[in-house]
Amino acid sequence: MSETRNADQATIDGFGREWGMFTQSPPAFSEADRRAMFDAYFGIFPWETLPAGSVGADIGCGSGRWAVLVAPRVGELHVIDPSPLALAVARANLANAENVRFHAASVSALPFPDASLDFAYALGVLHHVPDTAKAICDIAAKLKSGAPFLLYLYYAFDNRSPVYRWLWKISEIGRFLLSRAPFAVQRIATYLIALFVYWPLARLAALLERIGSLPRSWPLAYYRQRAFYVMRTDAFDRFCTRLERRFTQTEIASMLRAAGFADIVFSDKAPFWVACATKR
Repeated sequence: MSETRNADQATIDGFGREWGMFTQSPPAFSEADRRAMFDAYFGIFPWETLPAGSVGADIGCGSGRWAVLVAPRVGELHVIDPSPLALAVARANLANAENVRFHAASVSALPFPDASLDFAYALGVLHHVPDTAKAICDIAAKLKSGAPFLLYLYYAFDNRSPVYRWLWKISEIGRFLLSRAPFAVQRIATYLIALFVYWPLARLAALLERIGSLPRSWPLAYYRQRAFYVMRTDAFDRFCTRLERRFTQTEIASMLRAAGFADIVFSDKAPFWVACATKR
């Protein structure tokens, strides 16, 4: 673990393997799934406030799956990831985007002057670093006053029932074991989890939704309209990442305010929690 750059090397290596296997490229990752998932994240992002020719950053870009849709909307997009393997996948996915710049760096070693960015986003990233609060502060330092920041952190099931939280604690045993298993074991095990857990629960959720009887707390209902490829990707992500933290909505808001953000808005739709805030 490197505390100075706020990064866990085992986690970085794991994501390099993950994006090498799940490149998030068509046709496996369909444009329909990409767009629907993108809209779920960016539905609260204030595109209309960005200046013409805006310059922003994708912090922890991974495969570049969201940058594919962000780049055409902005003047220049910097994509940052500490994994060379992940950046290679992002380069391939963004080969036709002339306004994208690639950087191998951690969140606490961002290669930009302070107060230089018009926007930034970090989706599904900062819960995988040793110090999430510091990471948010480091991003805030690079943003101009009034710049929006979109953040997605794993939720602590603070809007779920005790039973739901209990089921998650059971799944944590599997994550602890699989995140330390050989890569070949991880591939097989998460495929089986996607096939025998994610897919049945998601498809049953879709059926219940069609008849108007889907319970709000149904496990994995988020995947009811997603392809099996998305389930496989997220099963691998969920069970094979060495370092993972979870936060309540209150904790996220507190970290954002402490980093100098205001006007904090949370999405009321899955995935939880997605927040957008403005640099003071």
